[in-house]
Amino acid sequence: MKNVATTDANPASPTECNGQALLFPELTAKTVTVDFAGGHVSSDGGGVLLARLDRSYGYLQRLATCFRDHRDPDLIEHPLLPLLRQRVYALALGYEDLTDHDQLRTDPLLASLCGKADPEGQARARERDQGKALAGKSTLNRLELTPADANAASRYQKIVADPAALEDYFIDEWVRSLAKDTREAVLDVDRTDVPVHGEQEGRFFHGYYDEYCYTPLYIFAGDWPVVAALHTAESEHREEILRLLGKIVQRVRGRCPKVRLILRGDSGFCREELMSWCEAHHVHYVFGLARNAVLERILRGSLRMAQSMLAFNHSPTERVFKDFRYRAKSWGRARRRVVGKAEWTTEGANPRFVITNLTPAEFPARALYETLNCARGNMENRIKEQKLDLFAQRTSTGTLRANQLRLWLSTVAYLLVNQLRRVGLAGTRLAQATCGTIRVQLFKIGAVVRVTARRVWVSLSSAFPWQALFAQVTGRLAAVT
Repeated sequence: MKNVATTDANPASPTECNGQALLFPELTAKTVTVDFAGGHVSSDGGGVLLARLDRSYGYLQRLATCFRDHRDPDLIEHPLLPLLRQRVYALALGYEDLTDHDQLRTDPLLASLCGKADPEGQARARERDQGKALAGKSTLNRLELTPADANAASRYQKIVADPAALEDYFIDEWVRSLAKDTREAVLDVDRTDVPVHGEQEGRFFHGYYDEYCYTPLYIFAGDWPVVAALHTAESEHREEILRLLGKIVQRVRGRCPKVRLILRGDSGFCREELMSWCEAHHVHYVFGLARNAVLERILRGSLRMAQSMLAFNHSPTERVFKDFRYRAKSWGRARRRVVGKAEWTTEGANPRFVITNLTPAEFPARALYETLNCARGNMENRIKEQKLDLFAQRTSTGTLRANQLRLWLSTVAYLLVNQLRRVGLAGTRLAQATCGTIRVQLFKIGAVVRVTARRVWVSLSSAFPWQALFAQVTGRLAAVT
């Protein structure tokens, strides 16, 4: 709920805006007068769905166990769980900056969603804080910037995030969602780039992205975030990838002993260490394989066949698949299975290769490439959602530790919205919508908020066009046990 307006080139404060009337005489026959005296009106009426889902599944409750709060509980007004809810819910609702919270803290609806017993903040200890139930930017900033060695004797920063526990949190949430009789799980691994700002810790130049950046590692299971690790750009961090995969495999097989695990990635992950690890741990893999002169020579006959088929059928594209064994000198072991796609289009040859330890009986060449391999492209959409809609690119603090925490908080926000999409919106017109579309159409609803002794009354806009959908989602979330 951000009340910001100007009447000239100079921005006015929220207090000044409240006393001003803004005139729009050209809109209709009657002059339209706008002011900021409407009382408690929130633009985030649909946020109640997020809070309801969170309470049903306990995501933020479990997230709070990944922090150690050294503050004296008798001297604080903002316990850890409401702080985390405030930060994560705000990201899901579209508020990326901590400065937004200096106005959001006056929103009684958001305060209610976070579990505040006094959503209007009338009982705050200090007079200057009265009317502001939630934490401001400074308190939330201290949460993110607390160093690892902080303790009860520290002056300001006393809430310590446990990186190992937070790493386990995302893995465990995914494993918990699996049925015990799950027979197959496909994990997609990929990287993206996040530009650094100034002289941040971990600042390195990456030649592929042509900028100074971080290179976060993501592992998704379908649309479920399993790993979001903030890596620096100076190396591929192969040992770190193997450590994370080992942890995932152990947890999954502990719950689903008969599961078949398949790891997918682009050619950047086609490394001897990773393939050998998968083979030693009975994990199947499908990786892109960068083409070279040897591979193109092997595929030459299939490309000529595809070219002939294109000319004969007068089609825009023809594909021929070749299944063969191949060994690179750097692998130092027996040949591995490679599937080559010999594609010829009106633009010319387009050869592509993938490498796998799946057998032809399990996946024939065409199915391996077109059905299994190409499906990993969906992960790129999930990464874009988190970066663009849930602000995962806002890793702009000075330290790697704080930026990793920001990435994890963004991932929790994505987890909430995605679970709403999976459970509440399944089978509806928003079942395949992006997180940004869900926010605009389902969360950003005008709501008048009235607080009484026993209830918080939230009156949504009567003009909201998808009231039936909202009621349907509410019913589905209420049925979750």
